[in-house]
Amino acid sequence: MSALIEGSWDDARGIAQSAFKQLKSESLPVAKCINRTLAVDAKSLVDLPTYATSAMDGYAVSGSGPWKIVGEVKAGLPMKGVLESGAAVGIATGAVIPEGTFGIIRWESAKVDGTELNGAVVKDQDIRPPAHECKAGDVIVNKGTVLNPAMIGLLAAAGFDEIDVVLQPRVALVLLGDEIQLSGIPRDGLVRDALGPQLPGWLNAMGAQIISTQYISDQLDLVVTALKNACEKADIVITTGGTAQGPRDYLHGALDAIGADILVDTVKVRPGHPMLLARKGDVAILGLPGNPQSAIVALASLGQPVIASQLGQTHKKLAKVITASELSAPQDFTRLIIGNLIDGQFHVAPYLGSAMLRGLAHSDGFAIVTKALTGVGEQVRWLDLPA
Repeated sequence: MSALIEGSWDDARGIAQSAFKQLKSESLPVAKCINRTLAVDAKSLVDLPTYATSAMDGYAVSGSGPWKIVGEVKAGLPMKGVLESGAAVGIATGAVIPEGTFGIIRWESAKVDGTELNGAVVKDQDIRPPAHECKAGDVIVNKGTVLNPAMIGLLAAAGFDEIDVVLQPRVALVLLGDEIQLSGIPRDGLVRDALGPQLPGWLNAMGAQIISTQYISDQLDLVVTALKNACEKADIVITTGGTAQGPRDYLHGALDAIGADILVDTVKVRPGHPMLLARKGDVAILGLPGNPQSAIVALASLGQPVIASQLGQTHKKLAKVITASELSAPQDFTRLIIGNLIDGQFHVAPYLGSAMLRGLAHSDGFAIVTKALTGVGEQVRWLDLPA
């Protein structure tokens, strides 16, 4: 694949979506799989419900009334034998329906005098039939789905003790720059590191895991060594800064030195123009610009689709929303504008500068603007930030 140099945002995102394959899977207890990506179609191991069960607390009755109450059926303790005509048993919600049952009389509708029961009932009333929800072998959760708590419950109900999920991509962070200060009030021309603390949160929300974080000075030999070591242990290496072609930008030279292939080299997008995507074997190398908002634009633009591909997730088509403000983009460029959806309309956030974080901190995502001028009430695409 030849490098896309100064290409469109959509083309660059398309490369990020297609250049990397799904990682291997691991089998885990279902209770530990929340927010993990399913590696296979999950097919129910049993009918759900497995047995005919009562939908209500009440009485299972056989034949015509009045009925004689002859016992009780509890959940998890099925009745042995057949319920004879004219007989009734108390039954709990979820208990197995005795053979011979005509229907269920709800507890609140039953008229009981000693052991005699009266009440109205129709055939199969309040009986949950077996396989009403699904049959054994039915696909209940599709491959590539991120498992939520309800899905975990469904898998457990369907008989799964363990399930195969895709390995979480391992990310090594290599944060470049001589101007970074890691703690305290910045002074002497230094700036506080704003990316090191926040990138793990974004990446975890996307489904990846951080395995290492390094801070490297702007020296070519140090960048080369850091990239080489990171590529030996990670599925994705993410760098910050050094993506442009300035006198202290060494990422391109370091990538050449380790034999990496550049896939995307700068993108016609604002902010985030000098973003970069490369590959060393099966390892993705994502170069984020040094400005904080630009870096997150690059992460959402190229990093998220790389992670989704490695997780085997389906790449979703971006939604369209109506803008409540007039929006603009530079000629032949895509512009990603931070903001929020309020009552289905996009509202621009304040503090839009590429070095600013305040607006990003209070925004849900980006409006994707490709026209030189987009009027109020027109549609734009919407890119969610991961929660």
